[in-house]
Amino acid sequence: MYHLNIPDMTCGHCVGTVEKAVKTVDPSASVAVDLGTKTVSIESQVASEAFIASIASAGYGASFKKSCCSHVV
Repeated sequence: MYHLNIPDMTCGHCVGTVEKAVKTVDPSASVAVDLGTKTVSIESQVASEAFIASIASAGYGASFKKSCCSHVV
């Protein structure tokens, strides 16, 4: 499971665009986008960098979400 920050998401259209970007990499991925926290959770076997690149190509910055103890969650 990957958890990514998408700080540039501001609306429902953004959520749809991010979901579509994730699905272009892995159509079978489980995707949960949360506009309120500006995060996306992805369950997939595909490398996380592919999702970050696809989201960036869609026009949004993406980075790994960090936990309070600096581990990627």
